[in-house]
Amino acid sequence: MRRPARDRPLLAIVYDDGAVSPGEVGVALADLGDVVFLVPDTAHVAAMRPVLARLGDVRDLSGDARSDAEAVRELAPDALVTFSERMIRTTAELARAAELAYHTPDIALLLTDKTRQRAALRAAGVDDVRTAPLDSLADWPAALAHVGLPAVVKPVRGAGSCHTHPVHDEEEVPRVLTEILADLPPAPSGEPRLTMEEMLVGDDRLPLGDHTSVESLCGPEGVTHLAVTGKLPLVAPFRVPGRYWPTQLPDGERRAVLDLVTRALQALGVRHGLTHTEVKLTPEGPRLIEVNGRIGGHVNGLARTACGVDLVHAAVLQALGRSPGLGPLRPDRIHFQHHGLAPVRPCRLVSVDGAASVRGMTGISGYRSFVRPDQPLPGGVMTRELDVLWGVADTHEEMVRIIRDALDTLHYTFDFTDPQGEAHHTGAPTGLRTVAASSCGAWQDSPAPEPAGEPTRWAARRPVPGPTPEGAP
Repeated sequence: MRRPARDRPLLAIVYDDGAVSPGEVGVALADLGDVVFLVPDTAHVAAMRPVLARLGDVRDLSGDARSDAEAVRELAPDALVTFSERMIRTTAELARAAELAYHTPDIALLLTDKTRQRAALRAAGVDDVRTAPLDSLADWPAALAHVGLPAVVKPVRGAGSCHTHPVHDEEEVPRVLTEILADLPPAPSGEPRLTMEEMLVGDDRLPLGDHTSVESLCGPEGVTHLAVTGKLPLVAPFRVPGRYWPTQLPDGERRAVLDLVTRALQALGVRHGLTHTEVKLTPEGPRLIEVNGRIGGHVNGLARTACGVDLVHAAVLQALGRSPGLGPLRPDRIHFQHHGLAPVRPCRLVSVDGAASVRGMTGISGYRSFVRPDQPLPGGVMTRELDVLWGVADTHEEMVRIIRDALDTLHYTFDFTDPQGEAHHTGAPTGLRTVAASSCGAWQDSPAPEPAGEPTRWAARRPVPGPTPEGAP
């Protein structure tokens, strides 16, 4: 389609809650062109609208595919991208209407539907993780017979470990499925809401994590793997507390991970944009967790601090048909990010103490809170970040020590009492609780310590090693 002559390119960002903030978009695209945000009617967009309006034009999406396609054709942007998982399918349809480079609708479906993605990977011989769809309790017996235990139950569409639960025995199933299905909206016609997958068990790599991710840029020249991202150990059940560049993986294992991701992207037909592929490091070799058709959460911030590269800028530059000229990113030191994670039980954040001391610590470059004092926290197993601290170290061992010292210094106070003055859960913490950040995200899953002389039940899930914080249950 013909586009009007402009002094500056028009850059359309399909925006909702996702991996990139409005501020990151504004910084990245200021010199590339004029920004228009295409937004759905969500609570997040309503909260961010004043910020979006300062950075560019804001256009509402109606939710009707035909009228939205016509609107984007009239707008005739020069590039169109999204950094939000939930908007990938919508962006694919809009890009097709505007005749712009992006994932095709079929590829967008593979990237956002975990059952279809697994089937495509299995058909291509890339990875054979056992999976089965689940849409009701009646589907459970057949899923169990096919997948076996232990397993993971999670939404077919979703991000941030939302509604993702481990299942170790059959007695757990009615509770887990009833809880998840009651909270999930209906799926599009013909799609199951949940998938059950065999649980991938990683190598014990403490104090570092047993999984990794690969950040890639796909374009006309093929796939460029920008970085292999190391991860801090998961907090139960599957929440990610942080990441670092470069990874500690030896060269042979790193090559095996990159080969697996290359084959996965080829099998799914991905040809455009940034991808974030999560990989489990198992005794049998790397196994795919999932392929995401967008940048990973907080990865752009890591790229900027570690290598001075803005991946949002690179993604839109490529969408304009111009090569970003990027190869593998090679930081000269270990750059890391760590997030405190909200409790899985509903509560209210009362205060955060120690932030000033953390900011002054050697190896810490900065600390920022995402949650206001007195803000309610809804609980649940989604990765809900309280804050981020970031820094740099010369070795992975030094990184672990820096993070441990910072988390022992940082303390959160939560109120676990509801407005009627009752505890949210029988046997759960009640009233005010002050805990070190080193135990937050783990201690609330283990209300009582193990017998003296034995490791605590949450020790293997802590982000870094260290003694049990004083006062932790």
